[in-house]
Amino acid sequence: MRTFTTMIYRELKRFSRSRARVVGSLINPLIWLIFFGMGWSGVFNNPMAKSVFGGVDYLTYLVPGVFAMTVFNMSFMQGVTLILDKQFDFLKEILVAPASRAEAILGRITGGSLMALIQGTILLALSFALADLKLRGVLPALGLGFLVGIAIAGMGVAIALKMTSMEGFQMVVAMITMPMTFLSGAIYPIEAMPGWMKAIAYVNPLTYAVDGARRYLVGDAIAKFSPVVEWGVLALLALAFSALAALEFEKATID
Repeated sequence: MRTFTTMIYRELKRFSRSRARVVGSLINPLIWLIFFGMGWSGVFNNPMAKSVFGGVDYLTYLVPGVFAMTVFNMSFMQGVTLILDKQFDFLKEILVAPASRAEAILGRITGGSLMALIQGTILLALSFALADLKLRGVLPALGLGFLVGIAIAGMGVAIALKMTSMEGFQMVVAMITMPMTFLSGAIYPIEAMPGWMKAIAYVNPLTYAVDGARRYLVGDAIAKFSPVVEWGVLALLALAFSALAALEFEKATID
């Protein structure tokens, strides 16, 4: 397991040394909460509107979604670091090293997920000053965040292994992350979507992370799926995308 733990340490160390990256990764979700959430809270501050959002104010409804979005987006960007390693030839050193390739790539994925989870934890800590959240729900919400982080980091790495251009990868990320965010129920309820959008939302992994986070941080009444479905779907996707990334890395060659 030395290769696995070393790669986790490297990802976390590299992130902690980049102060601009740490600060920048927190600014975007805070903008969502403060300028979007607090702004729309005034619009939805009436009993009829609250009934649409499960009987809670809009900011409380939004916080679990922004938490899941933060973990999701930061985990996906793990593919960016892989492309950088390609450009600086660090990936070649891993490929020729007498170490397990599967351990190396799974260590990267786990490190990326933990990095995203740290950012999500900081966001949640700040959110308690803005919304009515349940403190006891933080740990299970972080557990779901870790699973979705593993799944999305694995997806990002698997895509990045097929690409050499940073610009191309960022375009793919934008094409995938934005629709998945809007179709997750993070910003507005799935019930308000047209039928064809609902069908897509139900196969969106982020939907189950948002729903589970809302269950634990806000209350069971606001959740749409059972805990078994939420944890089961995210666990299966984490295993599937991690295995896909490991398989792709095993087939990787030195250009």
